[in-house]
Amino acid sequence: MIDPILGNTVPQTKPNTLFIVIDQLRADCVFGPLASHLDLPNMRALADDAITFRNHYSVTSPCGPSRVSLLTSQYASNHGAKRNGTPLKRDTPNLATVARGNGFDPLLFGYTDTSHDPRFLPADDPRLFSYEELAPGFNEVVRMRLEGDSSEWESYLHECGYDVPAYPDLYRPNGNTPDAPALYHADHSDTAFLTDRAIEDLSARPEGWFALLTYIRPHPPFVAPAPYNAMYDANDIPSAIALDDPEWHPYLATARRKSKVSSTVVGFPDLEDSDETTRMIRKLYFGLATEVDHHIGRVMDWLKKTGQYDNMLIVLTADHGEMLGDYGLWGKMTFHDAAFHVPLIIRAPGAARGTVVTAPTESIDVTPTILDWLGLEVPHSMDGQSLRPFLEGGTPDIWREVSVSELDFGDPLKPTLWQQDHGLTVDSANLAVLRRGAMRFVQFAGGLPPILMDVSDGDETVNLTKNSAHVQTMLDLMQDMLCHRMVNTDGTFSRTMITDDGVKVAS
Repeated sequence: MIDPILGNTVPQTKPNTLFIVIDQLRADCVFGPLASHLDLPNMRALADDAITFRNHYSVTSPCGPSRVSLLTSQYASNHGAKRNGTPLKRDTPNLATVARGNGFDPLLFGYTDTSHDPRFLPADDPRLFSYEELAPGFNEVVRMRLEGDSSEWESYLHECGYDVPAYPDLYRPNGNTPDAPALYHADHSDTAFLTDRAIEDLSARPEGWFALLTYIRPHPPFVAPAPYNAMYDANDIPSAIALDDPEWHPYLATARRKSKVSSTVVGFPDLEDSDETTRMIRKLYFGLATEVDHHIGRVMDWLKKTGQYDNMLIVLTADHGEMLGDYGLWGKMTFHDAAFHVPLIIRAPGAARGTVVTAPTESIDVTPTILDWLGLEVPHSMDGQSLRPFLEGGTPDIWREVSVSELDFGDPLKPTLWQQDHGLTVDSANLAVLRRGAMRFVQFAGGLPPILMDVSDGDETVNLTKNSAHVQTMLDLMQDMLCHRMVNTDGTFSRTMITDDGVKVAS
């Protein structure tokens, strides 16, 4: 079959594929302690008609690295693009390049936050002036950017008659309080615009389309159009998890200095850090999440009305989480679960419905799952494992018992607060967190003390490393982390051999 729009060959035997990525949505907003406080009916309806992975974690943060890991199926320690702005090696396979090489035309509605390899581009190439660039292999149908001035949404706002200020003032509330509405109407928001364009474009395509739809919300700056800005009552919003001892670990003492509530909004640099403020910011986050849910519902309704819903692959996840003031932290630059624990919902033709998987899964598993379901070979460079056995109602013969996330908190050009406070080099300013059951082990590269936590009661504030009763547990988890790193080295040529008969590659 020939795509009349692009002229590309699309395999007739393949289903439509829709991959939805939400930015900064923590898992417990969908299923967990916060879920009862916000309305996400469409995501939950999809989960009831699909398979939900409840113990799913992003392997890194923030946005750029997490999306690189999501699309390349590599841990940050392998792909190396571990900070916003760190280039990704040009020859790294990803979801789009593999799909394109097999007859698909991977469409992008949104953004990928990919920094390009400067070794193969002239110094004045526009792609070398922003970390928000396009991942190789994608056909960028709708260009969305948060910080740049080349977003199609901003042009659309101009066409609608808005006086559009430059970033970040576009996200300044239209009033005297942080919870005042955005300057644009809900029908004209970035979320609404992206959804409109995606439905419009996909409606003109024949079967076999392959689309990545990425929503920037509920990523900060937290500003929501009416009625979403006032949809929730701040008095009904649960307080953030308190921290009795803010100095219990040196990393967190610095993180609290860097992570101020005022950084979540535009125009209120003196915003008081209080329970009242936290509840107000949380209600904005909830409102933005509900707005995204509403438009996901529109997409699902369109798929059902056009008869596509039952015969296609739908994947919904987030790139990373958000602390929302828990332990006095905002954003995702920490080791806590809320920074990495994200939803993953997959609906596939013939797969189980309403099933919950509790086995540990990671963001690097998503790309191999999509490729496997489409019958495409997964490159050996990919670290993740296909979730297809779970989708087919079974359990893999061999599956991981731990999950691991990495975080780089250095900057090679301008030393971060962590580098300054703790005398860290750019190469030693990183951590890894390993999860086994309710236990969490955090190892720092630069000499900061390790952390061992039992989070079975939801508490992530007690370091058990000095507790003699937990010495063996810590040693076991340290060994788990070492073995994990040894097993998950770069696998590009791990199954390739040069022999007397030429190049041989194991299946």
